[in-house]
Amino acid sequence: MLRFGILGFGLHGERRLMPGFARARRSRVTAISRRSLEKARATAGRYAIPRAFGSKLELCRSSDVDAVLIATPNAEHCADALLALECGKPVLCEKPMAMNAAEAEQMVRAARRARLPLGIAQIFRFERSLERLRARVAAGDIGRPVFARAEFSYWGVGHPRAWLLQRALSGGGPIADVGVHCLDALRFVLADEVVRLTALGRADERSGEVEAAAALALEFQRGCLGAVLVSLRAAYRTPVEIVGETGVLRAEDGLTVDHPVEIVCRRGDAVERDTVDNADAYARQVDAFAAAVEEQAPFPAPGEEGWQNQRLLDAAYQSLRAGISVDIPPCELTD
Repeated sequence: MLRFGILGFGLHGERRLMPGFARARRSRVTAISRRSLEKARATAGRYAIPRAFGSKLELCRSSDVDAVLIATPNAEHCADALLALECGKPVLCEKPMAMNAAEAEQMVRAARRARLPLGIAQIFRFERSLERLRARVAAGDIGRPVFARAEFSYWGVGHPRAWLLQRALSGGGPIADVGVHCLDALRFVLADEVVRLTALGRADERSGEVEAAAALALEFQRGCLGAVLVSLRAAYRTPVEIVGETGVLRAEDGLTVDHPVEIVCRRGDAVERDTVDNADAYARQVDAFAAAVEEQAPFPAPGEEGWQNQRLLDAAYQSLRAGISVDIPPCELTD
């Protein structure tokens, strides 16, 4: 049983992480830290977590913690990961991995030096619906992919995570927050890499220092063209669609864990429907990380994948600022 300590515990911890750990088979939370020790103790008491800390360093040094899950604001991810790794603890870090690709690379290098697992919580890689889409594309069920699309919108006005509108803490708006899910999902489903990216975006009177909506055009290495649409100004929606030469795969709510997802495959007049449940995605994620730590099993979203996603986010914001298309060269790390 892998014992996790959680750095940072806000809305995500309440809504997603603790329900996930409640379903996990080989992972549990033994410690949390918050800026306020009083709040940490109150949260720990609510969830019967044995240890509460007001200090990140104390948690990372605790003998009751085997691995650290980082759920602090994005601007703290790099420093928190380096601290945990220095204390000899494997790290599972929430997305986006960092504020920029340079920080992400620093995290990857630190994990390699420490010979410790570094995972990124790209939760949708642990969805059965996305796994099914990936398998069907790989099997050639719709022929060679021509177009790929992922969208992620939610109503962000008055959102409890107000820090998302502060660029210094978040790194950006919906591109960084949920666009990273879309980019990672398409990379995962297609098993392909983006080689060029073009972004359009707009802010509004309520989006503070960041974009309120954006559209990204993607060119993949093997020729597929992709689109990512993200927004803080629409009801929750997460469709994923892959158009191939001989058919179409679509999941209307492809990126959700809140209800079963129907996958539709159309080939000519034939329509196949398959419904899968993603309710255990968060449990699968932490248990997969436990397997990586305890058995050296491959983790589906290692730090290198988070780093590549971060390079795409950097390209998106570069494209927005300069009004240009940005080429993304292969990601190589030489020691």
